[in-house]
Amino acid sequence: MKLVSLLVSIVLVFVSCKEAVKKVEQPVTVENTSVKNIDTTAMAYFKGGKIIIGSDSGTINEKPAFEMEIQSFYLDKNLVTVAEFRKFVIENSYKTDADKFGDSGVYSFDKNSWELLPGANWEYPLGKDKPKVADNHPVTHVSWTDAKAYASWVGKRLPTEFEWEFAAKNGENNANKYAWGTDLVVDGKYMANVWQGNNVLEKQVLDGFLLTSPVGFYGETKSGLTDMGGNVWQWCENYYKPYPYNASAAPEDPNVRSTRGGSFMFDEALENSFTTTFRAKNSIDTSLFNTGFRCAK
Repeated sequence: MKLVSLLVSIVLVFVSCKEAVKKVEQPVTVENTSVKNIDTTAMAYFKGGKIIIGSDSGTINEKPAFEMEIQSFYLDKNLVTVAEFRKFVIENSYKTDADKFGDSGVYSFDKNSWELLPGANWEYPLGKDKPKVADNHPVTHVSWTDAKAYASWVGKRLPTEFEWEFAAKNGENNANKYAWGTDLVVDGKYMANVWQGNNVLEKQVLDGFLLTSPVGFYGETKSGLTDMGGNVWQWCENYYKPYPYNASAAPEDPNVRSTRGGSFMFDEALENSFTTTFRAKNSIDTSLFNTGFRCAK
């Protein structure tokens, strides 16, 4: 079984297992009626404009590159943290998809395989018999539905993958491979929380973390954003579908949404998964230990 683009084949197994237990519920909208004027001090503002989306030298789903006009928007500087998500859960008595299903996707390094781990959730990413995750780490084990509910509660929304790419490129067309520049390692220092090694068996911790890292640990991009590559995959609003004039990519599916940014976990695309143009996807009810989100407005 190939580990490609967030292990889509594995995810489909997760989904089929979940559907055997419970039908997929419709997205839940949780509104915070006390939110009137959204505080944008922790968000970066991007003045809209035209930008090249995709890459002619990338994977099939990144092709062909095309020009797109993006409207002005705000994007959270940071990923949503465990502490921030906890407040949402407590104030709304919210139950995530992972908690409803009773398990979530985790890669077991001991078993060398992905599994649906009972009890794994946003607070206990490795299961209830392991310690809680630190409050300043990105929240994980959240489905697209969960991310949407949180975003609605804070008066925001999820970014489209095109807004995400616009922000990762700092709102300009340039030759940079990553949101922070052209190299993954600069002066011996890793610029993001990424997997080191050519396969999942080459478990190394050269960047300081095997799993998630504290949000913002690796610094900011030119636009003031953190973790725009590595750490965790980031949910996007839109359906995952082929780019214009690409008849070879996977067809559109309303139950499958785009994810961007790569993660700390191995991906067959290796360092290319952390680029500004790389695309992945997942079903809306799937939760994994290497997927989180940030909000837009």
